[in-house]
Amino acid sequence: MSMVQALFLGALQGVTEFLPVSSSGHLALMKYFMDLEDVPILFDVILHVATLFVVIWVFRAKVGRLFLALGHLITGKRDEEDNQNLHLILIILAATLVTGVLGLFLEGLDVGRFPRAVAALLVVTGLILLGAKRFSGNIGYEGLGLRHGLFTGLAQGLGVLPGISRSGITISAALASGMNRESAGEFSFLISLPAIAGALLLELRDVGSLLATVPPSSLIAGFLSAFIVGMASLVLLLRLIRRGKLYYFSFYLIPAGILGFILL
Repeated sequence: MSMVQALFLGALQGVTEFLPVSSSGHLALMKYFMDLEDVPILFDVILHVATLFVVIWVFRAKVGRLFLALGHLITGKRDEEDNQNLHLILIILAATLVTGVLGLFLEGLDVGRFPRAVAALLVVTGLILLGAKRFSGNIGYEGLGLRHGLFTGLAQGLGVLPGISRSGITISAALASGMNRESAGEFSFLISLPAIAGALLLELRDVGSLLATVPPSSLIAGFLSAFIVGMASLVLLLRLIRRGKLYYFSFYLIPAGILGFILL
């Protein structure tokens, strides 16, 4: 993998990880067109680590309060805000459990080997975003229950499939469960933190083969490209969520998926 290819794939990850257009789907298709199908999956994880740092930074205040609540739980100095944040942590853990079980099963299908299937799933993502347009609830974090975590976690598990946007399907699921737009957007990325971290741990065994295929300089270039572009993309996404404009991406996903299906 050349430096230019790494920079391009990193920028692509930064855009598609946050904007609801499926990062894994676009990476799978671009690797196909760029003849990079032999790149180990851990390169994808390295790019996901960059976007993980973006999420932590953008939502640092909320993430910090969650860790503070855990600290107060240990010291026995909890207040009402800590109790609410601990409740949110339990919901995130429930979502993570469902994601892990479903995700491991679906990952075994190796859909990324079938470019036409990936293209078809891009169309599915577009239809999901169109359907989510009709939902706009009023539930914030204070009204979240276990069902919200389980339902959104199930959606996140489906996001393992290349072509299904993780952010798109989880935000849509959160909205469909009655959450308001701002909470749905933030919750979608809070539950992504343990999911991405878990994927990284599962793929650490592939380090040797990755370094043999991709130069360290290309890894660094891809990481920085994904981080910088990802930061800009997430800021844009949050603005679109608040305005209820996620369905705009359907006008790209559906034609792109159809075109990809025809050409592949």
